[in-house]
Formats: sequence, C-alpha cells, structure tokens
Amino acid sequence: MTVDSDPYDFPVDPAFKTITKGEACFHIWRIEKMKVVPVPKDQYGKFYTGDSYIIYSAEVVKNVLRMHIHYWQGKESSQDEMGVAAYKTVELDDYLGGAPIQHREPQGAESDRFKHYFKNCVRYLQGGVDSGFNHVDKKIKPALMHVKGKRQVIIKDVDIKWDSMNDGDVFILDLDNIIFVWCGKDANKYEKVKGMEVARQLRDERGKADIVAVDDGEEKKLKSQEKRLFHEFLPIDQKQVKSASEGGEDEGTVRATVSEIKLYLCKEEDNELRVEFKKPGPLYKEDLDPDDSFIIDNGAAGIWVWNGKESTRRERREAMNNAICFIKQNDYPDNTPVTCVVDGGEPAKFKWLFKIWPEPQVNLKRTYSINKVAQTVQTKFDATEMHSQPALAAATQMVDDGSGNLQIWRIENFTVVPLDEKFHGQFFGGDCYIILYTYKVKNRIARIIYYWQGLKCTIDERGASAMEAKRIGDEHNGEPVQVRVVQGKEPAHFMAMFKGKMITYEGGKAGWGQNNDSEIGDSHMLQVRGTNTYNTKAMQVEKRAASLNSNDVFVLVQNNGVTYVWAGKGSSADEREMAKCIAGQNGREFTMTLEGQEKDDFWQAIGGKEDYSSDKRLKEEHPDWSPRLFQCSNASGVFKAEEICDFTQQDLVEDDVMLLDVYTSLFLWIGKGANKQERDLGQKTAIEYIQTDPSGRDPDTPICEITQGFEPPNFTGFFGIWDRELWSKGKTFEELKKELGADNIGVNFLDQKAILKGPPDFAEYKKYPIKELLKRDRQGLPRDIDPAAKEMYLSDEDFKEVFGMSFENYSEQKPWKKIQLKKKVGLF
Repeated sequence: MTVDSDPYDFPVDPAFKTITKGEACFHIWRIEKMKVVPVPKDQYGKFYTGDSYIIYSAEVVKNVLRMHIHYWQGKESSQDEMGVAAYKTVELDDYLGGAPIQHREPQGAESDRFKHYFKNCVRYLQGGVDSGFNHVDKKIKPALMHVKGKRQVIIKDVDIKWDSMNDGDVFILDLDNIIFVWCGKDANKYEKVKGMEVARQLRDERGKADIVAVDDGEEKKLKSQEKRLFHEFLPIDQKQVKSASEGGEDEGTVRATVSEIKLYLCKEEDNELRVEFKKPGPLYKEDLDPDDSFIIDNGAAGIWVWNGKESTRRERREAMNNAICFIKQNDYPDNTPVTCVVDGGEPAKFKWLFKIWPEPQVNLKRTYSINKVAQTVQTKFDATEMHSQPALAAATQMVDDGSGNLQIWRIENFTVVPLDEKFHGQFFGGDCYIILYTYKVKNRIARIIYYWQGLKCTIDERGASAMEAKRIGDEHNGEPVQVRVVQGKEPAHFMAMFKGKMITYEGGKAGWGQNNDSEIGDSHMLQVRGTNTYNTKAMQVEKRAASLNSNDVFVLVQNNGVTYVWAGKGSSADEREMAKCIAGQNGREFTMTLEGQEKDDFWQAIGGKEDYSSDKRLKEEHPDWSPRLFQCSNASGVFKAEEICDFTQQDLVEDDVMLLDVYTSLFLWIGKGANKQERDLGQKTAIEYIQTDPSGRDPDTPICEITQGFEPPNFTGFFGIWDRELWSKGKTFEELKKELGADNIGVNFLDQKAILKGPPDFAEYKKYPIKELLKRDRQGLPRDIDPAAKEMYLSDEDFKEVFGMSFENYSEQKPWKKIQLKKKVGLF
C-alpha cells in the first residue's frame, strides 16, 4: 500500500493556539458537539459526567517546564466524544513538540496530579452538553452531593434518597436558601472539613444561605423548620443508609510487584502496528529502544507508554490508543490509568518502575528540548492576552502578572487597620491580613480579596479576618472573589503581587516593635524559596546553623549592617538570584557565602557551627528523584496509605503514621495520636513498599522510625521550612538528645526480619526489672518496649509476683479481664 500523504499531518485546533509555548499556564477545554471549547475559569473543577474534557498544565520546576496533558472521560460520555478528546489530546501533544506527559483520566479513577490541580475539590455534575445541561444555569435545584476522600476530595451529585448515602462519608443536601451538611458517623475528619468548606463556597456563590450541620443519628434534634425541610427530601422516619464498607473505600496506594511488571514492544512494520511481549520484570533502562514505543504493564497501578526519540510519528500518535486496546485485551478495568511519556522527559514515578535508571551525561545531539527552560526562566505575562481567553492558570492561580492595585489591612483587636505601603509584602505569622487586589479585564474592573492567616494567629483572629473579608466584599456588591490563604500555602498570584519580595516573619507585629515609622530592625535569618518574581517567598527561621538546609538559600541580617547570603550546594542559580533580591532590599549590601566555603565571621554571626540538614541528596541541584510522602491510617476501619503531593510540615498528621520515601532510605514518622495497630501496620507497609518496588529496590534499604517531636535533620530537610517550635519546643535534635541523655531518642531503625516474623513468644521477649516497666512516661521506657504489652517483658518470677498467677494462666483470661489486671498492678 502506498501512502501519498501523512494522514496525521493536519493543522492544530484553533482552541489550542491560545497557549503561549514555553510559559507556565493552565487550560481546560470541553468537547461540545465534537468541537474543543474553552471552559470558563469559574467552572474549573466541575466536570459533567456526560462529557469529555482536555486539561493542559505547564509549570516550572527547578528551571524546567513540566507539561502534562490530561483527557478526562465522564462515565456517561459518548464514545464519539471520548474519541474526539483522545485524538485532540494527541494533536495538542504534537503541537507542543511531543514533550508533554499524557494522562488518561477516567471518572472516579483520576490521578493524584489531576486532583491536585483543584485544591478545593473535584465535583461531578450529572448530565452534559447533549442532555441540555448548561454551564451558566443560574437556577438552583435541590441536590444531594456525596463528599468522599481524604486530602484530595471528590464531590459528585447523587439521587436525593437515603439509599444514596452511607455512614462512612459526608453528604450535602443543597436546598438553595438552606444547605445541610450531613456527616456519617464513620466519616473522616478531612471529609467533614471539606463538606463545610464546600457548603461555605455554595453560600458565597449565591450571596446568602444558612448552613446546618447534621450528625448521623441526630436528625430528629434539628429545629422544627430545619427538620421540616430536611424531612421533605429525606424522610427521617425512613432513614436507612449503607455501612461505611458498602460506601466503598477511599483511594489507597497500589502497584505491581517486580515479578508482575511486564514490558511490551509497540512497533510499526509493513504499515501495520503490532504489540508483542518483550520481557517480565525487573526492568532496566537499556530495555527501552529509542527507535520504538513500549508499553509497561504495571497491573492495577496503571499502564505506561514510552515513546522513543526515533519512534515513528504514527507509533507516537497511536501510543495512547494502543494502551487502551491493551487494557481491553487483558480484561483490565475500564478505569485503569494510562500515562504516556517521551524519551528524555520521564517523570520520577516512571523511573521508579525500573531496577536501574542511570542518568545520562549532557548530550548535544537531538533531544526533545521544548520542555527545557533557559537558566533565567521566561516569566513575562501578557495580561491583556490572558483575559482575552477564558482558560486561566488555575494550577498557579495566575489571573494576571500581579501588577494591579493593592490595599492591605492587618487585623488588630478584631478590626482592620490599613498597612502602610512600605510594609506591603511583609507578613507576621502571628497575625492575619486582608488584601484587596484590583485589576482590569477588557477595561472592566475586577477584584480579588485574599485573607491571609498566619499559622500562629488565634482562632478569634482567623474568624475576624474571614468576617472582615466578607464585609469588604459586600462593600463591592459581593463581586470580588474571596480566597483564603494559609501561611506556607500561598498561590503563585499571591506571591506575584509582591514581585518576589514576600517575607513572613515569626510572631506578631507587636513582638517586633514595628510601627509605621520604623523598619524591621532586629537581627534575623530568612529562608528563601523560589526561582522568579512569581513564586518567591522568604520565611524567618531561627538564627542558628541548625536551621540551614543544603537545598536552599538563606539571608542573614544583622543589626550591625552586615548581611550574608548563604547558598546551599543544592540551590539553583535562579534561587540564589532571588535571595539576592531579598537581601538587597532598602539598598543593603551583602556578602555571598557558598556552602563549604564559609569564613569564621559567618559562623560567628550565626552563633557557631552545628549539624544541619545536609543529606547528600539535598546537595544535588537537579536530583533524578522526588521524595514521596504517604499518610497511613486505619481511621475508616481499613488500613490505607495515601500519597500527598507538594507536602510541607503541616501535612504530617498527628493522629496517623506517615511514610517518607527518599529512595536511599525510608522514614516512618509516628504521630503522637497514632494507635498501635497503625504503627504495626505502618512498619509492615514500609517493608512491603520496598519489597514490591517495581524498580527492584535493595531489600535492605534502611527504614528509620521517628517519633513526633524528635525529627533528625536528615528527615526535616525534605520538608523545606521546618518549625521546631511546633513540636520540639524550639530545641534541635542534638539538643533533645543531650537533654534526654540518649543517642537514638525518637529514632529507631527497624529490624525488618523480626517484624515479618511476627511477635515473639513470652519467653523470647527481653526481660526488664519491674521498676523500669512501671514508668508512666513513654519516653522514659526503654526504646524496645511496647507500652501496650509491658507484661511481656517480665521474667517468670516477677510475673507470678506481680499478677499472682503464671503467664499461662494469664493468657487464658478474656481481653477485658487482662486489661483490668494490668490496671490493678500499674502496667496498663
């Protein structure tokens, strides 16, 4: 067969031409009547189950533009619409040079990355274009919404009836003027908080509405008018809901073992595409031939498609279709994730599937270089062009370049006080602020109200900031968009307003003695993070060497006028330049100091040398890995591990166990509220995590168990800015060790073989004197003692003396009787 022309050589869809190549941006399109149509910004995060969507995200990470294309498929979307979304995704990928990573996102099985774009939540709406549903329908119809998930919550509309509900989740009954938030008795705290947040958003969108919280089983205690309305839609006397288990599990972490992973070759021969099995795991990078395309079958965790640099255009264009056909041929679930990557642009999660993935040396030959950004990242924004297109950067919250007009107030004595312009960009962690941002959209005035809440402000101040933000919004007829911003989680547009000079100081304004006539004068140290004026911020840290981190840049300001900029070995040139901008404010001169080249005057200024976060991985400017954090919990009755993206210290949940993977080792962080079962299962999960790693991880990879409040620097360094005041009363790890007289306090390397073997028999436990076991304080006990099983560490003689019976007789008692006996002798 002779091919006269390339069937894939056609113009790009006009909808995609609004993309500015090489710049950070975020766009969403919906397939409407087989055409690509932009989605208005105020509809971002809402997806109709009868439609298909395309999402494009480009963000700068360590001076590299990371591009991702997702096509979302509603469960009720037609095959034609899904087909259009699929080939338009390929068309967009081709338009961008083949560099983006492609993701197939079936409804209900979206990737963490997809859900992370929508900080508030992802909401499913019934219907679609063909059903006559309209995005701009202003009439509020009664609706029941199902709130499910943990950190990334999914909200979907369900039928208004008790049979749609279960006691493991949260449901919102929206009746326009009144919004009921019903919390199942086994719902997790994230769902409850998110349910209230969504209810507040619904109220704010329509101007006013009453929000009523209803606990499972407390429906009859509602006020008469509220109960009448609730009963009208959900008859209380007919209540019958499903159990939490019947409601389905929240998402966990799944992946194939090294023996289950498989590699398939996709090759074009004689104008035909064929897929053939190549080998089972473990896989190596050299298994991938740049002349071809490959499918990596990772079982329930998803299918990956890898396109070699020299693969044919048809092989690249048909890669996603091949993967979907592969799923059907192997009878995998329809919602199996599919991700398509390009040779040279593989994400860390893909590399983890391989036992060995050596990083190449600098190569000047042909590469997919469209995703590379110059040393100084192009950050120019054309606000006029951005507002002429409806797809705005929701991923970075950039509505313009931040050059609009600013009015800022600080909350003082529960009222607003204007902030002098010379202090714009300076925040205090013990205070709350309100920012009214005014800008123009096609000669029309638009406004955003940010209310920023410091991590150490009081609850009353937070409440006052929210109320004042609403009051200011009402003064402008409720038009401004209101955005709550928590310290440390500032969106890019918020930082862009201060042109790379945003600084957060410790404490409150009063603690510094700041007034409208004085500058910050106290000696202090700032940790600077960011690579340009749109993402840079500085936060005050304790002025001592223990606060340093090899992956960041710090500014040390002294009262004597001497200022240092200290750059860790893992910091980039752009990060150093932004730190210089912070240090040079108000005409200050500074001395540049590189890690490892410090002079005595620097160490004297910072208070002397100390250990700090300087893990060799932190010293790599462009590491080939990314640390991963998982939350491990059995709060729902089933033990699960859920990954957390873009984590900070605030993401460590005190009631759970957290697993931090830095590849060379694993850290198991034990929150003070974690129960014994979570701790035990967390240990086994960490071991299984290593053993089942498709990359064939060294089975002896060390696992370090850490107690909350006793975090060592080789752990805290991966969280960026670490607040020692939060759990450690301001003390460093070394100071805690010295104070408690122990070398390994709070840190324990797990004996993996012993854990897998299971608990020892009574005779196998190490024995301790009774006086050691009677200590109430957990920290006072020997490290290897399980506080919940102190009796196991008694010798035979001591056991008989303490309990008045042998261990054999004790083991025959009922569980409640054992607890009673332990309480009686002080071992509970």
